[in-house]
Amino acid sequence: MERKNAWEGYTKSDLTKLEKLCDGYKDYLFRGKTEREGTRYVVEQAKKAGYISLEEAIKSGKKLKSQDKIYAVNMGKTVALFHIGEEDLEKGMNILGAHLDSPRLDVKQNPLYESKGLAYLDTHYYGGIKKYQWVTLPLAIHGVVAKTDGTLVDVVIGEDEDDPVFCVSDILIHLAAEQMEKKAAKAVEGENLDLLLASRPIKVDKKNKESAKDPVAKEVLRILKEKYDMEEEDFMSAELEIVPAGKPRDLGIDRSMILAYGQDDKVCAYTSLVAQLNQKKLKKTACTLLVDKEEIGSVGATGMQSRFFENVTAELLNLAGKSGDLPLRRCLMNSSMLSSDVSAGYDPLYASAFEEKNAAFLGKGMVFNKYTGARGKSGSNDANAEYIGRVRGILERNGIAYQTAELGKVDFGGGGTIAYILSLYDMEVVDCGVAVLSMHAPWEATSKADIYETEKGYEAFLQEA
Repeated sequence: MERKNAWEGYTKSDLTKLEKLCDGYKDYLFRGKTEREGTRYVVEQAKKAGYISLEEAIKSGKKLKSQDKIYAVNMGKTVALFHIGEEDLEKGMNILGAHLDSPRLDVKQNPLYESKGLAYLDTHYYGGIKKYQWVTLPLAIHGVVAKTDGTLVDVVIGEDEDDPVFCVSDILIHLAAEQMEKKAAKAVEGENLDLLLASRPIKVDKKNKESAKDPVAKEVLRILKEKYDMEEEDFMSAELEIVPAGKPRDLGIDRSMILAYGQDDKVCAYTSLVAQLNQKKLKKTACTLLVDKEEIGSVGATGMQSRFFENVTAELLNLAGKSGDLPLRRCLMNSSMLSSDVSAGYDPLYASAFEEKNAAFLGKGMVFNKYTGARGKSGSNDANAEYIGRVRGILERNGIAYQTAELGKVDFGGGGTIAYILSLYDMEVVDCGVAVLSMHAPWEATSKADIYETEKGYEAFLQEA
């Protein structure tokens, strides 16, 4: 079952639409490097498209009706969009679900220290990474500092052209004999992924001996106080994320690909968002759910395992005049979902890790993974054949390029998504997204054609599933 390369069938009109979509995607990638920034971006775009907040709807006593548009935010890191259809909500929704978090380095709660004239921030890596990939890169700091008076201070350092950047240092090759003998997993230890922050000491007051201790760290604190009104103790209630600095770029001499940080899973989050906002009149309610914490098991109050989605759906049903547990259960059970997450793109340089007949190739369209999990499908959602057949019909009627894949050879590992969590509601779910090269690396690669086909496929699903 050889799949055609999507580029071969594009008209001039298709190429114009493709580039417009990808330009918007690159802007989103740069403006939404963290889950908080991504959520703010989604809300901004939703408001422009006529969505109102769930809180506003509840406060005003709104009676939910066909074609109303509602959004809900959970703790600034998770967001759900609902475009109400003509059908009763109990008949279910068509849902796109992606995640906004990506692998990164997190700053610890007591991070600042000085050693031999250099100041550092201690970090803890988040999600599955190859630690050696994070050394010597230009890095930026994104996040928030929560003050004791309730003030929330936004922090972004390293993205403006005039900003400084940061890095994690590495030992020079001339002295790296011992390091080079280690396995890749141990070549750089997690405790050594500390961010090089500064080297200039504070101006010493000769009358005050205390100012001579850790003068570089003191200069850091002086700058933080001046720019962000931040004390050292404020690190305890800060969420500061270390991510690669810089803008997404076109990849390849033909500009056919995109190279950027965080495309797992922002490429599916953005295409889901666009598909949702492009809906006009719907028969069945459309929902796009963008969550946090997928990279660490979807745990916590902002992860998919929380009750946020269930609670928000119950509130919508109440606005529609439906109360009690049974309408909620029926709504969730009757829903259909695409778990919008990326798949591993086939890389000829690492062909031995893939089973070629069941691999995803860049340029061949959106990717379906009937199951993910590890080895014997452990931890996977295994979609029903009937559901896949129904989704295939939608795509083929709309001329969408698509392919199927597994995440590498059977015994090589695997991965998980949020699909199995939504399937607990007894709804139909299948994984579907974009193929990515160098997944979980600081810089990942995707095909513009796959982004275009996936967005079109998501639109068709929301309209017809």
